[in-house]
Amino acid sequence: MSRSTCYITTPIYYVNDRPHIGHVYTTTICDIWARFQRLIGHDVFFLTGTDEHGQKVEQSARDRGLEPKAWADEISAEFRRIMGLFGLSNDEFIRTTDPDHERQVGVFVKKLLDSGDVYLGTFEGWYDEGQEEYYTETKARDCEYTSPISGRPLVRAKEENYYFRLSAFQERLEALYRDCPGLVRPEARRNEILGRLREGLQDIPISRTNFTWGIPIPGHEEHVIYVWIDALFNYATALGMAEPEGEVHGRRGQYWPASYHVIGKEILWFHAVIWPALLMALELEQPDCIYAHSFWISEGQKMSKSLGNFVDLEQLQGYIETYGRDALRWYLGTNGPLGATDADFSRSHFHEIYTTDLVNTLGNCASRVSAMIGKYCDGACPQDTGECAGGGVEWAEFTAAQVNASTTAMAQFDLAGSAAAAMAIVRKVDAFINDTEPFKLAKDPEQATTVGNILYRCAEAVRIAACLLEAAMPDSIARLQEAWGFDSSTADLATRCQWGGLQAGQSIQKVALFPRVEAT
Repeated sequence: MSRSTCYITTPIYYVNDRPHIGHVYTTTICDIWARFQRLIGHDVFFLTGTDEHGQKVEQSARDRGLEPKAWADEISAEFRRIMGLFGLSNDEFIRTTDPDHERQVGVFVKKLLDSGDVYLGTFEGWYDEGQEEYYTETKARDCEYTSPISGRPLVRAKEENYYFRLSAFQERLEALYRDCPGLVRPEARRNEILGRLREGLQDIPISRTNFTWGIPIPGHEEHVIYVWIDALFNYATALGMAEPEGEVHGRRGQYWPASYHVIGKEILWFHAVIWPALLMALELEQPDCIYAHSFWISEGQKMSKSLGNFVDLEQLQGYIETYGRDALRWYLGTNGPLGATDADFSRSHFHEIYTTDLVNTLGNCASRVSAMIGKYCDGACPQDTGECAGGGVEWAEFTAAQVNASTTAMAQFDLAGSAAAAMAIVRKVDAFINDTEPFKLAKDPEQATTVGNILYRCAEAVRIAACLLEAAMPDSIARLQEAWGFDSSTADLATRCQWGGLQAGQSIQKVALFPRVEAT
């Protein structure tokens, strides 16, 4: 990724129910990526928010004796609270009930009406009430006339709708996928879309008339814009893309197009086919990548409230209280379902990863190095004379290679790969200490210079690893920065990760980053 501005989005979250692990996961991995890009020096715009229109929201509000807006306000506020609880650094939280959004959606749809890409027609077919999604006869038959998401039966529906002329974009979408092989990732998701494209595209309804909670079609107020079309436009309305002369576009338009739209695999079709076609119709640039991650399962089974294995907010807060917020961020970022397969969220695995990666590796190494500097160097960073300190490690070259590997992996949204490159530095330090044994050399006063060289290289390597890990674990790395006095937040990551950042004589205090926790 070469451009200096970056734009990353989560899906906007539907307010028919309260937040859960899926929402926390997607927003956290976007947060890690956004923080890392900011450290590099990129100008990042990170968007999340809530999707608040549609029949399900209207029904959820009615079930509780509320107006739809009141219910949307309540749940949207809960999502905002969660962003604070998990320390998420989004630049904007958009709501589809925001006046700016509603107005711009009307502008976009009016343009589609004027161009003939939207027309009035009649729909008769199958409808997934839970997902608010229309199905072709072929797709309905393939899923045995039940929702592949909820398992509930599809319903037969017939109504007059406005249609988007999706079929007219068949060849252009095929060309887009041919020319931009990285548009949808991972590869399995791209292949899924290519398979569906080969079945041929049909025009899709973009309005409803059997409820009122939504944005009306301009000039045809009895038609409410289909919630999915409304929701997709948030990525553009947040930047003022419908109003190029407007104030919002003036402040944010430079971020377009998105670097990453990060979504769950269940909403891939809307983002990978309908959204690119809408952008073509509106003559807007395509995103760089639509990244569709897989699902979390729990204790080896699909998450289900009826099975009692659903990881809800209360459980996630329990993990934070026991292990710390950064431990949860680390687990989500390095062990989540970013690939084509689902990932198992289990208490035993969480504990194992916390103990292995954070307590025994990063935490122990930082503590070990700072303790030896305290004991053998009076707590002051020793001087590196440049003399060989044994161990056979060319530290400047090794750390530079890991910095490059970490940065390259993060650019590709490989969060685990980026973290692994940083942790490789920490593990190399542990091996270097075991090979050179400074704790033994320190018994001989004549070896003081050699001990200083060893410990400087250990501390400096840990410092560089910490810089790479700051995006994933900002709270813990901030504590290490304070204890070792190497906070250089005004410099970009590449500068901060150059060898030689620690200065001889600066205070190195012992730090305990990750307390040991007994398994439960």
